[in-house]
Amino acid sequence: MTSRSKLPVTVYLLGATIFSLVTAEFMVAGMMPALAEAFSVSLAEVGNLIAFYALGMALGGPPVTVLLLARGISNKRALVGLLTLYIAAGALAAAAPSYPVLALARIVMGVASAACIGLCMTVCAAMVAREARGRAVSVVLAGLMLSPVAGVPMTAWIEHHYGWRASSWAVVALALICTAFAALRLPAGDGNETSLKRQWATLGNRSLWAAYLTSGLIIGATFAAFSYCTPILIDEVGVAPGMVAPLLALYGVANLLGNMVVGRYADSHTLTAVTWGLVMLMLALIGFALAGEQFWLNIACFIAIGLTGVALNPAMVARVMKAAESGPLVNTLHTSVITAGLALGSWGGGAAIEAGYGLRAPLWVGAGLALLGLLSVLRPLASSRTQSTCAQV
Repeated sequence: MTSRSKLPVTVYLLGATIFSLVTAEFMVAGMMPALAEAFSVSLAEVGNLIAFYALGMALGGPPVTVLLLARGISNKRALVGLLTLYIAAGALAAAAPSYPVLALARIVMGVASAACIGLCMTVCAAMVAREARGRAVSVVLAGLMLSPVAGVPMTAWIEHHYGWRASSWAVVALALICTAFAALRLPAGDGNETSLKRQWATLGNRSLWAAYLTSGLIIGATFAAFSYCTPILIDEVGVAPGMVAPLLALYGVANLLGNMVVGRYADSHTLTAVTWGLVMLMLALIGFALAGEQFWLNIACFIAIGLTGVALNPAMVARVMKAAESGPLVNTLHTSVITAGLALGSWGGGAAIEAGYGLRAPLWVGAGLALLGLLSVLRPLASSRTQSTCAQV
């Protein structure tokens, strides 16, 4: 049986771990009114809880990873330890007596989450052959794709029936299960598999930073549009409020399908997958911006964004792993750059609306970021094809 026919069960465990981490990040969106009432704060302050988590991911993950590398802690021990910290912070969030305590807990969860996601990518890469990394990563990242489809609705349902604290404890319980399985099933390492010195030297690789730049622009382009998709669908397209949730679920399914397709070609056609994905993303964003009152064209373009965007993650990760040795610092920095791209896209879309350019303005911001992403990958793609031609000669 070829290696393509199966992946280690632990790869799926890592996917479940990322599912729990990302669900915790975005679950606040599904219970904003309840949190606002519980802590007597505005909806904007509740929304900041997502930003605090993202801030912890973007700024806290890399320093924590550097510390772990400096102390020579193995990837498995580091992952289990950080998941334990994440569970403790999650428990503090679930039992938080005040808004400041909840905000602090969310920041700590974000720091631990960024380092955990980087370690999940590193452990995944070490468990499979190089030619299977893209496919394995697509399975791990399916946890990220499933979060908005299943995780956030699940936590919203629990909050509706049992309260927001019960929902928070449910995520803690899921993370606890994943941690227990990680401690029991992941292969042990004899010291950190990649030294801090080697990881630090890797960061001088220009190809790595080029890959980071493209990844940040892809996610920025996607979330410039997705962050404001609900008001666009309701006020511009004319979708009934009750139909937004099914459309978001359909968008999530498109993410999963795109992720599987990209994962299939991420190893063998990395730059080609990124390039054509960006072309499709840019055209979908422009089409959505220009669709006007054409209902089905609007919906088709919205779903097309789901087929690309975040679904390009396996190719983005494969490119980073080809540019540099797959280690915790390299992968955690990638996570931080992606988080920064998310923040940039969301901010840019909101700034365009505030400037008076209309609700569809974020779509043009996304299209502009996608164009920059496309430009960032054209030169590496041309170099890759030149090297391939020379090799054949």
